[in-house]
Amino acid sequence: MNLSISVFAMPSCINNNGDIFGGWLLSQMDLAGIIECKKKSPGKYVTIAIDKMKFVKHVSIGDLVKIYTEIKHIGNTSITIFMKAYVDRLKNEDDIEVTNGLFTYVKIDNSRNPIKIKIW
Repeated sequence: MNLSISVFAMPSCINNNGDIFGGWLLSQMDLAGIIECKKKSPGKYVTIAIDKMKFVKHVSIGDLVKIYTEIKHIGNTSITIFMKAYVDRLKNEDDIEVTNGLFTYVKIDNSRNPIKIKIW
């Protein structure tokens, strides 16, 4: 798996329990997937599906979130990417997996129509 993004979890992203909001983490994973798509074939992409998303641990303020990606399938117009998010709690311990999921993106043109993926 490739490290696509790492970002600190900030206080502005907490839920009512004091943990980082799951939607924030999901959006970071979505960005990581777009990065992976663009590395494979530059252009515009939209997210069309998120499958099997599973949150296994919490994310706290100040955690360093690291998102790893692995392309599972490249179709005619779509790319499916498996992602895992980990946190480094910055306490000289091992990274902890917090979530994983399968994201599918479609490459689009300027009119937002699906277009063929050309691998560089």
